[in-house]
Order: sequence, then structure tokens, then C-alpha cells
Amino acid sequence: MRQGELVSPIPSARRRPADGAISRPAIDWEQRYRRIVITSDTVATAVVVTATGSFFGVRDAANWHEKWGILAFGTELLVLGALAVSRAWAPAVLGQGAEEFRRLGRSLFTAVVVLALGGIALTSRNIKLWIFVAIPAIALITMIERYLLRLWLHRQRKEGRCLRPVLAAGSPATVRDLIARTRKFPHLGWRVDAVCTTDGLDGEQLDGVPVVGRLTDVADHVRHDGYRVVAVTPHPHWSPDRLQRLAWNLEGSDAEMVVAPVLMEVAGPRLHVDAVLGIPLLRVTMPTFTGGRRAVKEVVDRMGAAILLMLFAPLMVLVALLVLVDSRGGAVYRQRRVGKDGREFTILKFRTMVAGADRARAELADLNEGAGLLFKLHRDPRVTRVGAVLRRYSIDELPQLFNVLTGSMSLVGPRPPLPEESAAYGPDIRRRLLVKPGLTGLWQISGRSDLPWEEAVRLDLRYVEDWSLALDTVILWKTLRAVLYGQGAY
Repeated sequence: MRQGELVSPIPSARRRPADGAISRPAIDWEQRYRRIVITSDTVATAVVVTATGSFFGVRDAANWHEKWGILAFGTELLVLGALAVSRAWAPAVLGQGAEEFRRLGRSLFTAVVVLALGGIALTSRNIKLWIFVAIPAIALITMIERYLLRLWLHRQRKEGRCLRPVLAAGSPATVRDLIARTRKFPHLGWRVDAVCTTDGLDGEQLDGVPVVGRLTDVADHVRHDGYRVVAVTPHPHWSPDRLQRLAWNLEGSDAEMVVAPVLMEVAGPRLHVDAVLGIPLLRVTMPTFTGGRRAVKEVVDRMGAAILLMLFAPLMVLVALLVLVDSRGGAVYRQRRVGKDGREFTILKFRTMVAGADRARAELADLNEGAGLLFKLHRDPRVTRVGAVLRRYSIDELPQLFNVLTGSMSLVGPRPPLPEESAAYGPDIRRRLLVKPGLTGLWQISGRSDLPWEEAVRLDLRYVEDWSLALDTVILWKTLRAVLYGQGAY
């Protein structure tokens, strides 16, 4: 991939093509990126099936369906067909969110099922090779390849390239909130280039973004200026009839219409659009706290903790020795925390402070730099030399794998609070206790101790409401990068 291959200028909010046609550069990079993803998936699949057939295939089989070449070709077509049918190459899901990997996993699972059924029908003896070797290898390589492409795309977006130009239409307050969010998270690929409001006074600006017209003029501005996304934010003007008319007026353009519902913090698999009696309804399902998916999470937690404990056992022994040599006291620190449904448990950590640090906390209360109910100091005098390194890279949290193994914690979940913090929770914040606390979570990959209290609570509640196995996978993957950089850890 050449540097800058996808880079293309975003049309200015005030640039209008002379002939009134839609400006296309912002759309072109999306198509280029989609072609790169398709090519990468195809090449990865071809390499895997060729290598599988060459090294493990049976070439002297009597029947045509036993020959490795036929099975390899059929497996590749099946995988690529499943990716196309599952819309795993849709531009809307490429480069952001867990949905891209969810569709990729669903496609490969479909390929496994179809391949297994085909093997049974053909009584193939070698079908296991393709089910248990080829497709898992394809899954591993394509997911790594997608992730590397995503990192590259996010880096481009942080530099102001490969962004979708957005026209925001709604009340000034909700539009300002949207502008702030897009600037805070540029990797999501949105940039608000223009705003339409009720008054639509030309020459005005909202947080540096020009106001180009009224809410009634949205479709005209989209057709003239080539915006990729029309973001409709809450405003009394947007009645069902007007939203429908706007959708009709945008037909034939390349713009995607996005409507922000009132339920801003409910997302992911809990939201469904159904047509009931001809009326489109946004159906919000209840959060999942029990059932089959939770049982799968329990199994994954226990197995994952056991595997990680075996992998990190040498490191944990070394860290324990360093802690003992560095300062007086035990290697492991035990503390009471509050878990699921308010039940207390003992959390395990490597000791990072001097002995008696809990008693010295009262003397440092006036220096507290933590947000909300949290007590934090950037330079806590109680932290030892070894403890500072352990905290920076979250190595002190490794003993909590025993908490996960015994069932008091999960690999992913909200932060486990202290009893005194939990006692001060209001009804809303107590919803964090509906699930097990986690070794990592959304707070871990979003800034950790640098997060404002309100943002940390919002992320925890979002996890409780919108939990899914795919989200857990993404969080675990991103935790590695957060730990390596050590951002927000002290």
C-alpha cells in the first residue's frame, strides 16, 4: 500500500461545484479502501487454502471430491461468497466498531457450517482438514489484516484525511455536542463541515463550523456541496413527516442520512428497527444479564484466566520477588471490593505502595486529584519504585486473574469499586453492579485515571447496557495497546 493512496481532500463546506453535481473525492477514498479490504481478504484466503492443500492435501485420492485442488478452490469460493452475502465488505462497517469483526466472524462460521454439510453429503474424508485447519487460519489472518488496515486508516483520520464530510442539522446544543464528539474521536471518520439550524443565518458559526442554511434547506446543500453524511440531531422541527420528506429528497445522492435518537447511550445489538402495522418502530431490547451468552462468557473467563496464569506464571514470580526486595511488606496486596449485586470480595494485586499506605490516605485527602468518588494522586508518595513501574504497565493487576478464575471477577467489566465508593452510589450508578467487575473494560482503553468521573461512569453504564461477546473481544484486544502505552496509569 503506498503512503497516501487513500488520501483525498474533503470538500469545503462552502465549495459548490459550478454545475451543481455532487463532489466525489470524499466518496472515492471509501471505495478505494473497500477494494483494498476485498483484495486483502481474497489474497489471504487464497494463500491459506493453497498452503493447506500443498502441505496437507491428499493428491492421490480416487474420487474427484477428495482431490485437494477441488476442495481448496471450493473452500475459497465458499469463504468469499459468505463474506459477500454477510455484507462484510459494506463501507458502513469498514474501519470502525465491532460490527466489522462480527460480520467477518459470522461469515466464516457460515462457511464452516456449509462446508461441514457438504462434506457429509459427499462423504469426504478430508473435509476436516479444511474445517479445522484452513478456515481457522483464514480467520486469524483476515482479522489481523483487517486490524492493521484499520490502524492505518485511523492514523490517516487523526491527520485530517479519509474523513466523511458531515452536514449536521438540528438544535444548536445537540449540534455542538456532535461537533465535540467528532473532534474528540476522529478515528470514527466524521468531520462536521457545515450546520443547518432553524434560523440558518449565513455567516454565523457553531464552534468554528459555518452555518450554511435552514433546516428546510438541508437536501439542497447536500446536493450542491457533496456531504457524505447528513446527521439529524434532536429538534422540535423534525416531525416524522419532515424526516420522511428529507429522506425522499436525499434519494439519488451519495449522502447517508443518520438520525440521532433520544436514547443516545443505547446502541449495538439492543437496537432493532421493526415495521409494525406499517409504522417504523425503534425496538430496544432488555439488557442481557443471564442466559446462554452469559454462560459462554463465564466459560471464556475461566478458561482465559487459566491460560493467562500459565503464560504469566514466570513473570508473576519475578515481580513478587522484586516487590519483596524493593520494600518491606508482602508481595500481594488484598483489598475488599464490591462485585456483582453488591457482594463484597477480596481483590488481589501486587503491592505497589509502602506498608501502611491505607492509614496514610487520610493525611493526603486534601491533595486528592481523582475525579468524583475516586482517590488518585499523579505522584503519590506512598508508591514504591517497583510499584511505579508495575502501575504504569498494569502488571500489578495480574493477580486478579485468580479472582477471574474463582468467579468473583470477569476478564471484561466495569471497574470494581471500594465499599465506601459503592455506598455513595446513586440509583443510576448502582447499575454498574448488575454485572461482574472486570480486569479491564471500556475505561481501561479510554484513558483510565485521566478520565473525568462522569465519563468513567458513562462508559461503565454503556458496557452494562450494550454488552456483547464481540465488544468483549474488541476491549481485550485494545487493552494490550493501552497497557503498552501506559496512558492514564499512575
